[in-house]
Amino acid sequence: MKIEDNIDTFNSLLRRRGFIWGPFPEIYGGLAGFYSYGPAGKALKNNVISIFRRELRAFGFSEVECPEILPKIVWEASGHLERFIDPVIRCKKCNTMIRADKFLQEQLPDETIDGLSFEAMDKLIEQHGFTCLKCDIPFEKIEEYNLMLKTSVGNNVTAYLRPETATTTYLLFNRLNQDARRQYPLKVFQYGKAYRNEISPRQQVIRMRAFEQFEIQLFIGKEQEMNFEEFEEIKNTKLPLLDWKSQESKKFIPSSISLEEAINTGILKKPAFAYCLFLADYLISKLEFPKETIRYRQHSPTEMAHYADDAWDLEINTKQYGWIEICGIHDRTDYDLKRHGSFSNQNFEIPMSTDTNLKEIPQILEIAFGPDRIIYTLLETIFCVEDERIILKLNPQLAPNLVAVFPLVRNKENIVKLAKKIHKQILDNRNTSFFDSAGSIGKRYRRQDELGTPYCITIDYDSLDDNTVTIRYRDTMDQKRVSISEILKIINEN
Repeated sequence: MKIEDNIDTFNSLLRRRGFIWGPFPEIYGGLAGFYSYGPAGKALKNNVISIFRRELRAFGFSEVECPEILPKIVWEASGHLERFIDPVIRCKKCNTMIRADKFLQEQLPDETIDGLSFEAMDKLIEQHGFTCLKCDIPFEKIEEYNLMLKTSVGNNVTAYLRPETATTTYLLFNRLNQDARRQYPLKVFQYGKAYRNEISPRQQVIRMRAFEQFEIQLFIGKEQEMNFEEFEEIKNTKLPLLDWKSQESKKFIPSSISLEEAINTGILKKPAFAYCLFLADYLISKLEFPKETIRYRQHSPTEMAHYADDAWDLEINTKQYGWIEICGIHDRTDYDLKRHGSFSNQNFEIPMSTDTNLKEIPQILEIAFGPDRIIYTLLETIFCVEDERIILKLNPQLAPNLVAVFPLVRNKENIVKLAKKIHKQILDNRNTSFFDSAGSIGKRYRRQDELGTPYCITIDYDSLDDNTVTIRYRDTMDQKRVSISEILKIINEN
């Protein structure tokens, strides 16, 4: 049977090879917006997070962890209870509820929907005569739908599951300020679960009700934003930037320009914020996305949050869903600390310069990654079919298995014993290895190609005599005879 390089083949691969399963729990029919990761998917996600953690530590960032459930006052202060809403439309007959902006984007792909008011979206629906897709009945007027998941703690104390990790990081500010000995910018990140009661979650792990975030925060002074020392080191970095004015002019091809040029031409305002774009790009470069699939899209003034001074999305172009945001880079100004200071009666003004008499509330610059979206977009963009062979061309540091070890035949005890010994040596060296003796060598190779395993090692009859094995390389299918003593060196060098 001919294997097609298409989305159906890719979606089948996700399930067959244990990357993404669901909706969960499948045995009960599944609940929309909840997915599980199989062994391969979880290993891939862990490898991504490990790389992010390692690199951020090298850039001077520290990690924190906070609770996922917080009292109502936190979300009143943050503005989530008031503003964390989606516009929804309901069918007058079947009561189907749909997110209005997503519905309009699907129906009017050439229109700019982001940032439109409820009234403007209502007018578009009426103008085009859009009706319920199920029963062809007109929709009700757009209404507000809050995405917060509500619960109670202890003796009926109202609380909410956090819809993002960032707010919980801001609540640590006094502690972080003391821990960092008041040295700025203060660099911190948090990785953990967040929850949103999505109306009609779709697109697999792209839009879920329980998901993970990896959010990076810089607490920084206004003067430091404009005179940011680290900008000098990265100012020549070129990024594919699509500013909001180009989008308004219907120009959707990003321009590859240096961050210095972006500052000089006014596309970016602050060197410290430009550094955040660089850092997001640096981290994503470690995952080796195809360059042609990446762009940075700026929010228009009407699309940005009311408190933001600038906002960009790092987007990946996918075959199945088009451009998908995997990271948001936001200039949040001093909004968050001001709000929490007011609601908690705390004073967050601190000296941010050599003149200790001059105090200010720090600004916050944010880089917010969605690891689940990273996993999906990475797998889709590196997936390919070559000569009837499905391959995931994963960076070796990311692959669920770095090595697979095969005894040529499963009924030859000495060969199996040697293969297991080599497999254990690899594991003892803290490399991931998968032992497989089932099926033909060709089928075993194919299974590992589908998992993205860079190296396959076969132990055969000659191995018993000369202590050599065959190592096969995933991308080229080249096979090389090497000494058993060389295996660790070969796989550790790549």
